Amino acid sequence: MKHFEFSSRLGIYIPRLEVEWEKLTKQEQESILMQWENIRGHIPDQIAAIETVINKKQAALDSEDDFTVSCRLNSEISEHASVINDLWLWFRQNQHVSERMHT
Repeated sequence: MKHFEFSSRLGIYIPRLEVEWEKLTKQEQESILMQWENIRGHIPDQIAAIETVINKKQAALDSEDDFTVSCRLNSEISEHASVINDLWLWFRQNQHVSERMHT
């Protein structure tokens, strides 16, 4: 996917422009915006999937007696929460993209 790179951490493609936005043709800009809106539309689904994983790990943590395992689960939960935060940032930070599509 030109102008995007896959983030294995986030599980989505994120924009990666190699030239300035203004140097792209109008057609390229529109294509990028359409692709981004498609990707952006799936971010809430990605977040929901990660929240399901967090909930399972929290349930496991509730009944875990081994301190080492508890620490590992807490660390994994924290990392998943960080990914969710980053996904929301991408979702919100790029809302202006939607506005550009409709102007």
